[in-house]
Amino acid sequence: MNVPAAWYLILAAGLFGIGAFGFLIRRSALIMFMCIELMLNAVNLTFVTFSRTLNDISGQAIVFFVLVVAAAEVTVGLGIVVAVFRRRSSTSVDELSEMKG
Repeated sequence: MNVPAAWYLILAAGLFGIGAFGFLIRRSALIMFMCIELMLNAVNLTFVTFSRTLNDISGQAIVFFVLVVAAAEVTVGLGIVVAVFRRRSSTSVDELSEMKG
């Protein structure tokens, strides 16, 4: 059974929309990081879909590098969130904006 590429692209668009909506609405830094990861995975699904459709492996290679960069981003971001949480006992982005200066 062969699933059309359009279905994968519709799924990727839905996942990206959910991630963007969550990023714009939620104020917790942890939730925002999860929404960014959801958007990155939606883009990865798009790359793999086009790679499969065009019979070219370069899209899958790009996905590998995006996953490596995303893992590094999560590591650094989570370290910053933990450090801020220890100091302020909150991960709200609104309270983090008060740290200017």
